[in-house]
Amino acid sequence: MKVVLYVLAAVVFLLGLVFLAGNQGEVLRIVVGVVLMAASLAMVVAARMRPQVVQRNIVQRIDIGCDVRLQELACTKCGATLSKEAVSVQDGAVMVACPYCQASYQMEEAPKW
Repeated sequence: MKVVLYVLAAVVFLLGLVFLAGNQGEVLRIVVGVVLMAASLAMVVAARMRPQVVQRNIVQRIDIGCDVRLQELACTKCGATLSKEAVSVQDGAVMVACPYCQASYQMEEAPKW
């Protein structure tokens, strides 16, 4: 994109020079030449500008609207008791990372019926 803008700026600048060189005392040609040269310089400045990086923080919160009982969480691979630090949310899925056997898996909820 920058290369195209630089080439376009060069063409507009040369066109401005042609208007200035070809004038025969005509004020309109002088004005058009100066405006074209200024526009080409503005294109070069625009090509050198860097886009601003916008940083966004996404916070996920889970709201449970019913009664919840705390149960002990055990690793499905080795059976070790897991703490809350072993559970995390990644890309919308609840992931478990066992610190004892280094197993990592997605937590699946058992059917309630």
